[in-house]
Order: sequence, then C-alpha cells, then structure tokens
Amino acid sequence: MATTKEKDKRTAKPGAKESQPLIIAKTPAEEQRLKLERLMRNPDKPAPIPERPKEWNPRAPPEFVRDVMGSSAGAGSGEFHVYRHLRRREYQRQDFLDKMTDKQKKDLDYIDKIEVNKLEADDRTAKRRKKREKLKLKKLMAKKAKLDANKQDSEESSSSQDDDQEREAEDDAEMPSFVMGKR
Repeated sequence: MATTKEKDKRTAKPGAKESQPLIIAKTPAEEQRLKLERLMRNPDKPAPIPERPKEWNPRAPPEFVRDVMGSSAGAGSGEFHVYRHLRRREYQRQDFLDKMTDKQKKDLDYIDKIEVNKLEADDRTAKRRKKREKLKLKKLMAKKAKLDANKQDSEESSSSQDDDQEREAEDDAEMPSFVMGKR
C-alpha cells in the first residue's frame, strides 16, 4: 500500500502552486496587511482597481398606464399593494429628479463662483502689477533725478572753476585801481 506522501506526489500536478495555510484576519489592519502581502507576491501582476459604482437611476415612468387605480374603497387588498408600490416608485423617481436638479444648480453656482473668483483675482493682480510698475517708475525717476543732480553739480563745479579762471583773467586785464608806491 502506498503511503500518503506517495499519493500526494502522484496526484499533484507538476505546474500546480503550493497550497498556503489559511490565515484569518482578526483586525482590519491585519486584513489590509494580508492583502498587501498577496499583492506584493507578484509585483508584475496588475492590481485590481474596482470601477466606480454607477449612480442609481430610477426606472422610467410607464408611457401608458393601463390599470389606473387608487387607494379607494372597494379595491381588493392585492390591488392596494400594487398601487402602494407604484406610488412608492413614483415618489422615489420624483425625489431623484429633485436631487438631480439641486445638484445641477449647485454645480452651476460653483462654476459661476469660480469664474467670479478668477475675475476678482485677475483684478487684484492687475492692480498690484500697476502698483509695482508705478513704484518701479518712481524709483527709476528718482535715480535719474539723482544722476542729473550729480551731473549738474559736477558741471557747476567745473563751470565755477572755469568762471573763477575767467574772472582772474579779467581781473588781470583790468586797469589797476591803485598804483603801488605812488601817493
């Protein structure tokens, strides 16, 4: 009779994966750790990313209602339940439509608010840019005025030296108002 090891060898397929012990997660952190370990065993394999669930849509209202009924007296109990379900479904549909219109209104309000904020930001930016340019121009004008003042001072000092030299030359050319040695 064959031992259990020999049976396992015979029944095991050559390309089969090794069975791993079953580990039951006791905490959410441990569950997350186990999922990460399973993902990291084969990093080349793409990770499953679930699709975003589609938004719930109510069933479209019937185009033509054949059994017009109400909750009036004389209707059987079965008819009342059918009416009740139709009424509930219609209320759900109306609530859904109200929520959708509210959502669309909020989206439009949000878009308008973004545009207003953008315009206000552009206005503030333009105002600040104008102020910066004004300050820059003011500094430039002050610098030019200072250079002009320095130029004028240097010209005045050189022209005052020229004037002093001219005056001396004129003084030499003038007739002396007194003669030394004569009374």
